[in-house]
Amino acid sequence: LAKSDDITFTDWNGTIFGPTGTTFNGKICNVAIRCGPKYPIEPPQVRFTTKINMTCVNKASGVVDPTKLEILKSWKEENTIESILMGLRTEMSAPANKKLAQPEEKQTTVSYAHLRAHET
Repeated sequence: LAKSDDITFTDWNGTIFGPTGTTFNGKICNVAIRCGPKYPIEPPQVRFTTKINMTCVNKASGVVDPTKLEILKSWKEENTIESILMGLRTEMSAPANKKLAQPEEKQTTVSYAHLRAHET
């Protein structure tokens, strides 16, 4: 769950490890999943919070197009959040996606110099 006090089980976080043999290899991808009031009859909304390049994902917003991801397009009430994550990982290995260039991840450099200045 995204929020520990979400008693309606609406907002979820998911993590997908990029499959080997693809440009996603070694990449940790995070998704936000929102289960609306008609879930599980209707599929949840899915959005990557990690920058990613896939044919089913809007590059600007990270939103997964439900008409372009098979698990969402042919949604069944029995499907689960796990099946969505597995469907996305499978899609990463699809011929249309597995060699797509991926956005560079920003490197975060932490400087502790300001802390050392106060150590006297």
